[in-house]
Amino acid sequence: QVLLVESGGGLVQTGDSLRLSCVATGSTFISYNMGWFRQAPGKEREFVAAVSWSGGRTYYADSGKGRFTISKDNAKSTVYLQMNSLKPEDTAVYFCAASGRTYATTVDQTASRYAYWGQGTQVTVSS
Repeated sequence: QVLLVESGGGLVQTGDSLRLSCVATGSTFISYNMGWFRQAPGKEREFVAAVSWSGGRTYYADSGKGRFTISKDNAKSTVYLQMNSLKPEDTAVYFCAASGRTYATTVDQTASRYAYWGQGTQVTVSS
């Protein structure tokens, strides 16, 4: 069992930056691939970024490439999402998630492949 708690969301202006954090407790954090997803009002949850259990491989949705950076600090049981050059279309609730398998070689980009979820943190970007 993995418990995830996100923080770092807020109200910012276009072009600003935010760093989201997700702290994990309850199990061996190092063994899980981690992902960030987001959900805007009236839309389905979508993939944002993912990182392998070791932290060595990262993946991004096209919407965040060049602007977002995901990182995993296994010593702190924390995964981060650094978001730069934010746009109004980035407005959403952001969720972190842990994969359903430990030490998985495939880093999934589909929400259904993730077994553990945080409660989400709101990011609002004003124009």
